[in-house]
Amino acid sequence: MFKIVVGHSNDPDSFAAVEEVIQQCTTSLNGHIPQAGILFTAIDFDHILILQKIHQVFPGIELIGGTTDGEISSVLEFQQDSVTLMLFYSDEIEIFAGVGVQVSVDPVKATQQAVAQAKAKTTKLPQLCLTHPESLTTSGVSILKGLKLALGEKFPIFGGLAADQSKYQQTYQFFQTQVLSDSVPILLFSGNILFSHGVASGWFPIGKTSKVTKVEKNIVYEIDDQPALEFYRRYLGTLSPSIEYPIAVFADDEVNFYLRAPIAHDEITGSITFFADVPEQATIQMAEAGHEDILTAAHASFINAVNNYPGKKPAGVLFFSCVARRQILGMQAQQEYQTTRNYVNQFLPACGFYSNGEIAPINSTGQTHFHNETFVTLILGTS
Repeated sequence: MFKIVVGHSNDPDSFAAVEEVIQQCTTSLNGHIPQAGILFTAIDFDHILILQKIHQVFPGIELIGGTTDGEISSVLEFQQDSVTLMLFYSDEIEIFAGVGVQVSVDPVKATQQAVAQAKAKTTKLPQLCLTHPESLTTSGVSILKGLKLALGEKFPIFGGLAADQSKYQQTYQFFQTQVLSDSVPILLFSGNILFSHGVASGWFPIGKTSKVTKVEKNIVYEIDDQPALEFYRRYLGTLSPSIEYPIAVFADDEVNFYLRAPIAHDEITGSITFFADVPEQATIQMAEAGHEDILTAAHASFINAVNNYPGKKPAGVLFFSCVARRQILGMQAQQEYQTTRNYVNQFLPACGFYSNGEIAPINSTGQTHFHNETFVTLILGTS
């Protein structure tokens, strides 16, 4: 058995909000005691109070989570300034948490610490990792590289980076009753778990392919041996690089791609700074999308996950979407979840958030990648 329940409150009072989500979850659990959970909240809540209350009601629960740029659930759909909690109960799946700290100092050490802590508690073979790590103190790509070193190059890792409602000052990550920054919390699922996922953005590559010829982490200096700004001006003219026009970075198969969104540029050096690292010698193209393309991608991500699910009856679904998508969509952001809810013949408990970067494999057999401006669906269940 695998039971997933969700609580969601938009009450601005921290105590009232956590009381409401716990009551919703307790009712749905119907007497079962959850072994793990994920908490997503807005930045301004009293997070210590919320975590302590959850642990008072569910002692010993393996809990991770963090702050967001908007919350999603099957209870209240899309919200900002809210608290949402997803809890897991199973008599055949083990779910254990781990955390690594000071990830900006040594991403490999921090991620190894998190994985070792979670693995030390499990007696079954790990199958899936969820993570909600720091986004501002270090590169999300570095965090993912560390997790892949600790878990394996093709081990499935999913999640999104913590956010702070686009203030870009400080994010918080949760582990048990601790409120942390500069950390990487994980949940490791082991045993008889079934899952499927979908990844889509809505952006389409346009124009000719190019090569990144000079780059330092997330700062691209040259494309095709010319200043990176010249690449953008070929398509945008005098318009500055913006999140509406990311680049498509092609994976090793040269067919699948992930996005990198520009955050700043330098007129003097001709360089462009992106939200995440770009590999040197990567094949890239300019990408474009309209609002309808972006919304259609959320639907496509969900349908791909549903169609690829290997079991009969999933237990729940997680969504990870990008803050840039929310900013571009504006009031239409609520439609991202709404495009998914009417395409299954059963109620499916759902939870998710808007992040500063998404983590998921591009397809079911490939390596996990770090994404920008992407909608990720993860369906969980058991046989």
